[in-house]
Formats: sequence, C-alpha cells, structure tokens
Amino acid sequence: MSSIETDVPVFRRAAMDFLARREHSHYELQQKLAAKFPDADHSVLLSAIERLRQENLQSDERFTEAFIRYRKSRGFGMRHIQQDLKLRGVDDRLLEKYLFEDDEDWMKIVQGLVVKKLGNVQKLEFGDSAHRRLVRFLESRGFQSTQIQYALSARLKC
Repeated sequence: MSSIETDVPVFRRAAMDFLARREHSHYELQQKLAAKFPDADHSVLLSAIERLRQENLQSDERFTEAFIRYRKSRGFGMRHIQQDLKLRGVDDRLLEKYLFEDDEDWMKIVQGLVVKKLGNVQKLEFGDSAHRRLVRFLESRGFQSTQIQYALSARLKC
C-alpha cells in the first residue's frame, strides 16, 4: 500500500468487516488489523479505529455488554468473564459498570450447570472424586466457592 489516502479506506473496510461479524473491543480490533496488515503504519491503523469509535461503529461499552451476555449464556462465572475482558483490553471502569458480584444470574447459572453435569445423580458424597471433579469444573468456569457450595448443598449427602 502506497499512501495514507489508500490505506485508511482499506483499514476501515477491514475493521468494518470484523465488526459486522460481532462486536470487538478497541484492543481486539487493533490486534486483528495489525495481524492482517503487518507492514502498516500503526498510527494510521489507530486513526482508522478511532474514527469508527467516533462514529459509534466501534464501542467498548457495547462490546462489554454483548460479551458478558454471551458468556453468561454459555455458563461462565464472573471471574472467568472478568479475566477474558481484561485480556481483550476492556477498561476496569466498564467491568465495574457491567459485572456485579451480587448479580442473581450467577446463582442461576451455577445451579443450571450442576443440574446439567449431574443429570440423574440425586446425591453426591462430599469429597469423593465426582464431587471434587464438579467443584474443579465450576471453579474453572469462574464461580466463587460460596456460589459453588450453595449450588451443591442440596445434592450432598448429609
């Protein structure tokens, strides 16, 4: 590519193609464009993304909302979602605005996962391999130990 005049429309088109598929964070879009155009001037790429942001075609806030909604629907907990968003360059202020520890959805999600994983099993023995495996799975999904304990309490043998 020879000049900024020809680069910006090409970068913009590529960025809009990415955004047409799904929302992207500013950081993600920057990374994808840099990978697609490795020889491009970084400042030109950033200016193309900033223009999309000014036109409200790219929004970290919209991305954060959509990402949280999607990951919740896939059975992930707050800690996992929070970590994923940080890796995608989302600002802590947006995390505080949209992710809540006391969100009632977390309990519904973890309980749904317990039902799905245990199926017909009515009771679990505390500390046995099935119990430990389920706890590890739920922890890896980003749920807090108190949420896991509560969700499993009805299924544990006394």
